[in-house]
Amino acid sequence: MASNSEETGKNEATKYVNPQVDNHYLSRKNVICDDMVFYCFDVLHSHLHKQISDLPKPSFPNNPFPLFVTWYIGREKRLRGCIGTFSPLHLHDGLKEYALTSAFQDTRFDPIGKEELPKLNCSVSLLTNFEPAKSWKDWEIGKHGIRIEFCNERGHKRSATYLPEIASEQEWDHTMTIDSLLRKGGYKSAISSDFRNSLNVTRYQSEKLTKSFHDWQKLRPS
Repeated sequence: MASNSEETGKNEATKYVNPQVDNHYLSRKNVICDDMVFYCFDVLHSHLHKQISDLPKPSFPNNPFPLFVTWYIGREKRLRGCIGTFSPLHLHDGLKEYALTSAFQDTRFDPIGKEELPKLNCSVSLLTNFEPAKSWKDWEIGKHGIRIEFCNERGHKRSATYLPEIASEQEWDHTMTIDSLLRKGGYKSAISSDFRNSLNVTRYQSEKLTKSFHDWQKLRPS
C-alpha cells in the first residue's frame, strides 16, 4: 500500500489550524466510528446494485473533516483505490462522495466491479492536527502523515501526500519516504539534499478504521 491519491484544486486549507474544521470536536478522542466505514460499503453496494433509494441515512455526526477513503481487495489486502481531500467536508456528503470516487476514479486501477464486493475491505481516515514541519525531517514515522509541495523541473507547483501508516508499512526512513513522494509527485531529476531542504512540508495525523465486506454484511443482512 505505497500510494495514496490526493485530490487538488478544492480550496485546500492554507492555514494549518484548519479554521473550517470544528476544532473543539477534533479534540475529542475516537471521533471515527465503525458506522463511517459501513456507510462507505452502503454507498458502494447501493451504487453497484442501482439501489440508490435504499441507501440508509448516516447514523454518525456530520462534522467537517479532511478525509480519505481506501479500498483493498483479497486476503492480502492489495490496494484497490484510494482518494481523499485536504478540504474539510461534512462527513455525510464527504464519505458518500469519496467512497465512490476512490472506487471508480483512481486512475491507477480499473473501476471496482460488483463481483469484487465480497472480497473488499474499506478504510476511512479522518485527518487532523495539520501543522507546518520545521524541516523535511520534522515528522515522526508511524505518527504523522506528510504533504510536500515543490516546483518541478518546469517550474510548475506540485504536491503529494502519504497517510501516516505508509512509511512504517513500507519500512521506509525519512529520506526514502520523501524521495518516494517526490517521484509520486512527478519529479524526475536527481534528488539532492539542497532540493529536499527546499520542500514545503506539512505534517498531520489521522484516525483510521478498516472493516471488511463480511463485517458490513453481518450488520446489514440482505
